[in-house]
This record gives sequence, structure tokens and C-alpha cells, in this order.
Amino acid sequence: MMDEGQTMRAAVVTGPGELRVEEVARPEPGPGEVRVRLEGCGVCASNLTPWAGPEWMQFPTEAGGLGHEGWGIVDAVGEGVETVAPGDRVAALFYKSYGEYDVGPAENVVKLPEALAGMPFPGEPLGCAMNIFRRSGIKAGETVAIIGIGFLGAILTRLASAAGARVIAISRRPFSLEIAERMGAAETIAMDDHWEIIEKVRELTGGRFCDRVIEAVGKQWPLDLAAELTRERGTLIVAGYHQDGARQVNMQLWNWRGLDVINAHERDPAIYVQGIRDAVEVVAGGRLDPTVLYTHSFPIERLDEALNATRDRPKGFMKALVTF
Repeated sequence: MMDEGQTMRAAVVTGPGELRVEEVARPEPGPGEVRVRLEGCGVCASNLTPWAGPEWMQFPTEAGGLGHEGWGIVDAVGEGVETVAPGDRVAALFYKSYGEYDVGPAENVVKLPEALAGMPFPGEPLGCAMNIFRRSGIKAGETVAIIGIGFLGAILTRLASAAGARVIAISRRPFSLEIAERMGAAETIAMDDHWEIIEKVRELTGGRFCDRVIEAVGKQWPLDLAAELTRERGTLIVAGYHQDGARQVNMQLWNWRGLDVINAHERDPAIYVQGIRDAVEVVAGGRLDPTVLYTHSFPIERLDEALNATRDRPKGFMKALVTF
């Protein structure tokens, strides 16, 4: 039987839409690693496909598995770690963070300054938004449409508007459009009728359409719509996470308009972490306040509710956090 001081609570997904919280061994940091006592972990929409139980998914998951948006306090370091020390508050890009502790490489943590004390800081999605914004190349004076105002789309609305762009926010839920306005969108359009949206954007842009369009949903229709809203020689940015199968594109339209297409997700861990550093800088500097987007909070025992809320998006929902 394990000593209570050497164990922790962690979520284990046992089947499609099912989980339990288990008492498991607390991980120990190896050479070059850091252990973080987690304060919380954001719930990512990328969890939803594994949560639904596709054929390729294997159950049960590892303890804490799927959680990758954690933040907390360093409580132990492995041999050779000099960049952080016990007591440092950090955002951690680790991958078993649906538990009270997680371990990972020291280079995958970013210190959080005193200005962020007490503030939830799911570093991975904030860093993802910063990297997508950098890849998008948005400039002052440009017209930018953002399709899908979830957590990512809302952050990008704020960053783009702060950079001097005119943002047209397009989203399904009235609550999302309200958030977009708070984040600086110049215009908002309900995402309902495909051709009506195109005509509204045509009218708003004097028939020119948009310099840049960010698709932030991860579904076929928004991707189709994004191309229609991008002007000739404009840039289409794919920021949605397309994980539920193949996509078709209207290559005739893409060819005719001479579109530049950017797949804006990063896969290099070092670039991921740099995005988190950039997010720390803009949030600590007061140029971005994401706290309004953390709309729902759940204890780890209710992670299933957090995942279902992320899937179902009840009224007033934007981002769920699991706290410890």
C-alpha cells in the first residue's frame, strides 16, 4: 500500500464518456525534469474526440492523460535543473495534467511573474493563440474575418484588433458575438446562412472581401466559408483543429483568387513554449485579459462535466478549467 504522501488523485478515462478519479503514485522527476503541483488545468476541445471513444482510442488512459493545459507550483526538480526551483509558479506544457501533480522536461515550463499571482494561466492554449497570431501576419489597417469565436477566436479577436486590424467576428452563438465585441470586434455576424454571411461581408468590405480570414472552428463548412470571404491574393489561415476526418477544398476558388494558405498550428515544442512566454508577456503587461473567458470551473472529480460542457457549449460557456 502506498504512503499517502507519495500518492495523488488523477483522472482516468475508462471508456467513451466515462472516467474515474484514482489514487495513484505521485510521479518523480528524472534528470532534467520538473514536478509541478498543479493548481489547475484547462479543458481543450481536442479532448473531445478521444472522450467520444473513436475506434483508434485505447482505454483506460494513463492517469492524468489528455490534460495538457496545466499551471501550478514547482515542488521538485531532477538532477541538472537550474532554470526553475521549488516554489516557482509556472505554466507547464506537460501531457498528464488531469491530476494533482505532473512531470515533464524543465524546458517545457515557463515562470509566471508576480503580476499573474492568483490568476489561472492555462499556458498551452494562450501560447497557441500567440503563435497563430504571429503566423497570421496581421497588420494595422487590414480587414480580418475570424470564423468561430470560442476561446481561441476570442483571443485572436483581441490580438488582431489591438494590432490595428478591423475585425469581423462570425460565430454561431449570440454569447460568442457579445464576447467578440468586448474583445474589440468592429462588426459581428451570426453564423447561420452561408450566402447571407458572404453578402454581408461583401457589403462591409465594399465588395473587396477580407485581407485575412482565420478559420477557428475545425469543421468543413467554416473552412468553405473562410475561402469565400478571402479577397484575391488574400491569406486564409487555418487555426481550427480538424481531427474528425478528411476535408475537401474548392480548389477552383483557391486558384482563381491566388490565396495564400497558412496552417497555423505549431508542432515544435520549443515554439509552443515560446508562445507561452509571449502570452505571459502580453497578459502580465495588461494588453490581454483572458479571465473573462474562463467561464466554468470544475473540481477534478467532475472532469466529465467539464468535458461535456466543452462539447455541448451551454449558454454562457467559453472555457472550462479543472482545479485542484
